[in-house]
Amino acid sequence: MALLKWFLPAVFSFLLGILYVNFLTAHPLKMSRYLFAASLVFFSLPVILVVGFKGAELLIAILLSLAFALAGYAAMAKVVLSREDTRPIPKLTRARDDPSLGHTAVVYFTHGEPETYDPIGWINQFKEFDEQKIPFVPFLIRPYFIYMLRKKYLQVGKSNHRKMHDQMLKSLEKTFRAQGDTTTQFYLSFLDDNPRPDAAVIQALNEGASRIIVSEVFLTISNHTAEGKELIEALHVEDYGVPIKYTGPLYDSRTLQSMFVQRTNAHVGNTDKSKVGVLLVGHGQPDEWDVEWPTETEQEISFRKEVLKLFEKDGYKKENQSLAWMEFKRPKPAEKVGEFVRNGVEKVVYFSAAISADAIHSQYDIPALVNEAQVPDGVPLINLGAWNDDPIVIRAIKEKIDALMN
Repeated sequence: MALLKWFLPAVFSFLLGILYVNFLTAHPLKMSRYLFAASLVFFSLPVILVVGFKGAELLIAILLSLAFALAGYAAMAKVVLSREDTRPIPKLTRARDDPSLGHTAVVYFTHGEPETYDPIGWINQFKEFDEQKIPFVPFLIRPYFIYMLRKKYLQVGKSNHRKMHDQMLKSLEKTFRAQGDTTTQFYLSFLDDNPRPDAAVIQALNEGASRIIVSEVFLTISNHTAEGKELIEALHVEDYGVPIKYTGPLYDSRTLQSMFVQRTNAHVGNTDKSKVGVLLVGHGQPDEWDVEWPTETEQEISFRKEVLKLFEKDGYKKENQSLAWMEFKRPKPAEKVGEFVRNGVEKVVYFSAAISADAIHSQYDIPALVNEAQVPDGVPLINLGAWNDDPIVIRAIKEKIDALMN
């Protein structure tokens, strides 16, 4: 009996830790049941402690309960964060001596984001950084990180990322067809959604492609582009007599840079350009990551600076233009918007400048950061979003592909 009174709070505390992690990370349709179960255990635990223990024993029991709750939390966090990526990979059925059918395959490769909440992309990212010994969110805080991701999905409803990229790929194909190209085949692929880039390459090989061009629809060279290339190169495509080339990201695309000016001109109305604030918000990464992937920050900065030069050339005032960062780096968006207002701007336009298609970052994170600024009622903050299915964006992507086809 004496052992039982110690056993019960230990079990309940350990279970509480498990249920709490499940509540933080579960699919929205399941989170309420975990919250109910965790609440039931949480309110039962004090009763067990008060009834079973007195005096010094009670203090010891409380401390042990906290320890077991932490142990349950840590154990369940490890289970959640060890989840494997189960995205399907088709079987490569093409033999090495099979003849090609003579056409080019364009594998459109971008970041990807599930339409509804699924933390597997971030779980993969945690694993990658742990392997590379790059510091990021501490292990015990990661369930809270995932909880915040789910909260954003719940607030915006869904991510438009996949739908937008599907639309962009269709526009890209339509452009090729309009110019008389009837043979090039197109395949959509994502780093953090289905299908993966290696799955798309396998499909292209199985369907007889004679060469493969990977269109890297990213702004910068980063761990994302490197991870995609690693997945593809593990297939040893050249062993099948099929050359493969990569377009490289779009940080050096003058065409893409011009899109920002043209889109802004289409949205400022009759406001004088000298009274318009222009804010280009980059993603940002920790300084520690800059050691491993310096191109990420360097190219984000250089790209946006070139864009601002185009704005100045088009008549926008230099002092009413700025760069900002979504996370990890400064300045933050609200700081720069505040400066614009003090400069007397009448309108502020801002872009998610490093995001290829609408995503949680452009739908929630960046607008929330911009709207932290203290802005008079008469100064509108106009969100011009990610790149999306803009004809200029499609042209920029196509130019990169064309450079490898000729």
